[in-house]
Order: sequence, then structure tokens, then C-alpha cells
Amino acid sequence: MNSNEETGIDWQHAEQCSKVVCESGESGGLERSIDWKQGLAIAVGVPLLILPSIGYFAGWLWSAAIIVWGLSVFQGFMQNLAYGELATTFPKASGLPGFAQNVFKTPDYAGKYDRGKLIGGFSAWSYWFAWNPVLAIFAILVGFYLHSLFPSLANTFTEYQLSLAAGIVIFGGLILVNYRGVSSGALVGYILAALAFVPLIIIALAPYATGDFVLSNITSTWLPTDWVWDLNSVLILLGIFAMAQWSACAWETAAIYGPEYRNPGTDVPKALFSCGAICFFAYVIVQTTVTGVLGIEGIANAPIDPMLPVAQASLGDIGSTIAIVMLIAAMVLIIQTAYLGSSRAMHSMAVEGNLPKVFGKVNSHGTPVFAMVIIGLFNLVLISMGTPTAILAASAIGYVCANGISLFAYVKAKMNPHLVGLERPFKAPKGWKNVALMFGLFNIPLCLIGIIYLNSIEGSWFSTGVGIVVLALYIPMWYYSQHESHVARSEPQTA
Repeated sequence: MNSNEETGIDWQHAEQCSKVVCESGESGGLERSIDWKQGLAIAVGVPLLILPSIGYFAGWLWSAAIIVWGLSVFQGFMQNLAYGELATTFPKASGLPGFAQNVFKTPDYAGKYDRGKLIGGFSAWSYWFAWNPVLAIFAILVGFYLHSLFPSLANTFTEYQLSLAAGIVIFGGLILVNYRGVSSGALVGYILAALAFVPLIIIALAPYATGDFVLSNITSTWLPTDWVWDLNSVLILLGIFAMAQWSACAWETAAIYGPEYRNPGTDVPKALFSCGAICFFAYVIVQTTVTGVLGIEGIANAPIDPMLPVAQASLGDIGSTIAIVMLIAAMVLIIQTAYLGSSRAMHSMAVEGNLPKVFGKVNSHGTPVFAMVIIGLFNLVLISMGTPTAILAASAIGYVCANGISLFAYVKAKMNPHLVGLERPFKAPKGWKNVALMFGLFNIPLCLIGIIYLNSIEGSWFSTGVGIVVLALYIPMWYYSQHESHVARSEPQTA
């Protein structure tokens, strides 16, 4: 096989394979109704995931946080090349949750408890927990911005009350918008994407034109003065990378709509890598701008909302108010991205028999509304945790587990005799299973140890506890689901 065949994309063949998939069966009730541009419109909210971590990362690493973001997006490309191939190998699978469940389950297993399905299902549950809290995190940020920008609201409501009200309105509104299918969400995504990038680009680039960006704020503060390259620092850095990939690698969500793309063989890789290119520039530029304008001390004075003083410095009070209101609209976009991703993860698990079948129910438009309602209620509870970074730290534990297991799934898919011969319209470069294995081990155990250690020295054992408890809850649910599936198979079939 020549190099072009091994590393490139045979788009004609991919499209033929996609059409066969579309015609040959259903994907658990989900409808194939979007193209790659619509998938990108939904996933393009991912750059907003940098917002909760700008101040936190600068507090630990100072200006070196810029490098961490760049390396993390690079990590995303390394991992997503593998996921892009898996997406076209299993075109009916919903992204990372679906890949792991397809690879690890035992073919033609006739028993009651397939331990392989437990591994794949746990990966999917971890992914669900990684995306799910995005709703709560950004509802809290919306409440915080509203509290800061509108004094009349601040005099009447607390930040928690505003965040809770924002959550109820946004979650309920998105359920209604997406009730008729993901294509409706894509339309909203187009509108919100414009609102997202206009303020983000203006706030990120305006300081270079106004003279508010000061390069020495970066070059004179690369690392904290007491930073020592010892085991403690390495573990902290691994924890930071675990939290960074939660944001900077999250554009893999473009692949989760695999069962809903009209031509998954071509649509998935186009949506995936277009979103990745946008993320690379967004993450590096935003952290660079904030550090250059505010300096480390300025960021320390606004750890949760550093974009506010940056906007005020370059745009003035009126301009910054308009920009931040638009930024709030952009936060609704990333909430929608997370909402659709986590609901598809639950739907995928239920269809595979790894969650109770009630979570697999869809309405007449192919939307898993019940799963969306449960996710919304769960996030209203999470909002009570109050601090976005505390929720993020718990969520990052799930994301590390999901990525590690999914990368190991790619390695197995390239080596297992039952899987190696499957059609792959998109192929990662030759030998990529070794790269996937390396990054899988980077996630588990290294980043997993790092995030738990970082939580411990932050005094945030609560975040670790929440993460472990939520992930552990999957075990009894899985056994119940397997029992439910076994009973269903044992019942006599009626004509």
C-alpha cells in the first residue's frame, strides 16, 4: 500500500461507505440530518472552555500557561487522529463513548455479564461525566458576569441565585430548541458561533491595537520564582495538563454526532480537524492576551473573570459591557455543545445495554429528551458547588479516564483479528497505534495521578471525592442494566 493510501483520505470511498451505513440501519433512533459544517457549528463553542482556567493556570504556572495550552491542543491533534479513524470505522457510534463500547464488548457474548462491556461502558460514563458539568460551570460564570455587570440585579439576587436562574432558563431553552433534532441545535449554533467569536476575537486582539498589551508582562514572568523541577512540580504539571486537556482537547466532541452525520466517513474528519485548527489559535492567543494586558498580579486580582478587566482596558466601560453580554451568549453555545454531547453519551450507553434502557428513549424527532432532562437536573445540583474550578477538577478525572480507555480501544482495534479488517475510510498515519498507546499511558496513569495530587495540595479532596463517587455509581447501574438486558433477551418473542 502506498503512502497516500495509508495516510490520506479516500473521500469517494468514504462517501460510498457512509451511504451504505445510512441505508443499512438505524443508529438507535438518532436521525442522520447534519453535515460537517453543522457539526462544526455545534462543536465550535469548545474554545470557550478556556474561560474557567485562565486565572487558575496563571496562578500556578504564570506565563508558562501559554505553552501548556499550545501543547494541550497539540495533544488533541495526536489523540483525535486516532478518534477520527475510529469514527469512520464505527460510523454508527456516538464518538468516544461509542468507540470504546464497540471495541471492548465480546462478539456474540451469550452470558449475563460481559466484562468487556463494563470497560467500554465505564469509559462512556467517564466521558459523560467529563462533558456533563460544563453546563453547571458556565451557568455559574453567566451568573457571575450578570452579577458584575448589572448592579440592579446584584442588589436583589446573590450570585448563586443568578446562576441557578440562568441554569433553569438555559437548560430548559436548549431542550426546547433541540426537541426537533440536532439540526435545530446546529441552526442555533450558527447564530451563537457568530456571537461567540466576535467578542472573543475583539477582546483578544483589541489590546494589540490600543497598546494595552505589554510583552514584558510575559517575558519577565515565565515561571513562579519558587518553581523547582522536582517530583512535586512534575505532579502539579501533570495535574494542570489533565485540566488543560479537558478544555483544549475537547474538540473531539465533533465526532460524537457520528450517527447523525449524513456522510460520517467524510463529515467526521472535516468537522473534527476544522474545529481543532480554530482551537489552537484561540487557546494560545487568549491566554497570551490576558497575561500581556493584566500581568500575573492583575490576573490574580480577577481569577474567575479576567476577560472583564481586559475588555475594560481596551474597550472602555460601554464597549466591554457589549462584549461581555455577547460573551454570555457565547457561553450558551458551549453549554449546548456539552448538553448534546453528554445526552448522546447516555443514549449510546443505553442502546449498548450499559445503562438502563430508559436513557435510550428518543422522541419522534430522534432526540434523547429524557436524558437531557436528567442531565439538566443533575447540573442544577452541581451549581451549588459554587466554584467553577472545583467542578472542573472533578470532571477532569472523568475526562482523563475516558481518553485513556478510548486510546487503548484504538490500539485494540488496530490489533484485534476481529476488528483489524474493518473498513476505515479515514486512516491515521502508519504506526499511529504506538502514538495512541503513548498518549493513553500519559492519561492513565500519569494525568490521573496528577489531577488527584493537584486536588490534594489545593485542599480540594471534595472535588476528588465527587469525581470518584460519580464514577463509582456506574458499577451498580451497569449490573442493573446487564440484568435488564438479560431479562429482555430471555423473554419469549411475540410475533
